[in-house]
Amino acid sequence: MAEEVVVPMTTPEDDTNTLRALQALESSSSSVRLQAVLAVGTTPDPRFVDKLVERCAIEPDFYVRDMLTWALTRHSSSMTVPKLIDELRSERAQARSQALHTLSKIGDRQAWPAITRALLTDADDEVARSAWRAAVVLVPEGEESELAGVLATQLGRGERETQLSLSRALIALGKVITPPLDAAMTNRDPRVRQHAIATERLLRNPDAGFEFAIEEAKRVAVLGTAGQEG
Repeated sequence: MAEEVVVPMTTPEDDTNTLRALQALESSSSSVRLQAVLAVGTTPDPRFVDKLVERCAIEPDFYVRDMLTWALTRHSSSMTVPKLIDELRSERAQARSQALHTLSKIGDRQAWPAITRALLTDADDEVARSAWRAAVVLVPEGEESELAGVLATQLGRGERETQLSLSRALIALGKVITPPLDAAMTNRDPRVRQHAIATERLLRNPDAGFEFAIEEAKRVAVLGTAGQEG
């Protein structure tokens, strides 16, 4: 006798709980929103994916945003990745940044084609930084050199935090970054030269620290001894 397959049905109580959770995600209280996202991630339900993605674009609280990413990683990537890729075309910078961050945490390389040069060079620093982190996670084997070349075009950009993010992304790619770094060390822009030298120092000595590497890079850029040390 064939085993009977029981298809779970949603009850009115389930629907009521779902509605309450959806409403809690829009509460004015960040602690209520945090608890709601935690609950959704603890018990994944496809009905929440759209709302979680939508919330990522507008959520003002860092901790809630981080929990939103976690909750999305708990759902099937076949559902979340296409929706997150759609967000990369949003005019809202936070939507692009958070989608990139979440894609980097999911780690599904099907998202790689969506990590475009436009995102890697996005005018918004948060978006660009998220794109750099996602790119080094998702880049297919054999395409690291091309990615390194694009990332190297951003050397000298922004303040210390942005520069450190770029250096870390480049270093994560390994030795393939050496040719573009060498080229950048002779760039006419002193900020580009210093950032390239600092990144090369960190590649050789990860324990040196970025501040130390930057200060050394300034000295090297002035003295012109980049190729005579080490």
